[in-house]
Amino acid sequence: MKLYFSPGACSLSPRIVLHEAGLAFDAEQVDLRSKRTAGGADFYAIQPQGYVPALQLDGGLVLTEGSAIVQYLADLAPHKQLAPPAGSLGRYQLAAWLNFIGTELHKNFGPLFDPAAAAAVKDYARANLARRLAHPGEALAASEYLMGKQFGVADAYLFTVLNWAGKVELDLGPWPALAAFQARVAARPAVQQALREEGLVPAQ
Repeated sequence: MKLYFSPGACSLSPRIVLHEAGLAFDAEQVDLRSKRTAGGADFYAIQPQGYVPALQLDGGLVLTEGSAIVQYLADLAPHKQLAPPAGSLGRYQLAAWLNFIGTELHKNFGPLFDPAAAAAVKDYARANLARRLAHPGEALAASEYLMGKQFGVADAYLFTVLNWAGKVELDLGPWPALAAFQARVAARPAVQQALREEGLVPAQ
């Protein structure tokens, strides 16, 4: 398998899951401005939408969309319990979390990274985030991870998205459970490895 990524982007989530699952993979960085891979390939030829993550399987098929990729990876290593079994109620609860993180958190961070976005658009995004962060904040005040005591793929995604808060000066202070969650997840060996590989923490 090969993961196409950009350091610190949402592709960090499947990288974390790959390490948590103990799966072998290669990784190739993508310049999201030029849409060229580190090897010089046209990324549009690999992922027509031009964004990461993209996971190229050994047979050549390319999976896109982070929420789909992390569930696929979890199912390759069911003994790691990174996702509830397919067809279980827990799996639908996981889908709810992944959709919430993707639509209510991830997408609202987008305007804050866009230098061309109007101030009113950024203010609207910040207000939306302030409302939406209360939901995982309340869940994590009551449990160690989003799905209970077991770390899972939704936690990898939430961790990745919350890591952007510092880059856009979004204060997570009103939700102390989120800060505690970030520290707890960051301390996991697989997460540390993923962060090192993307140059987000110093190499040991």
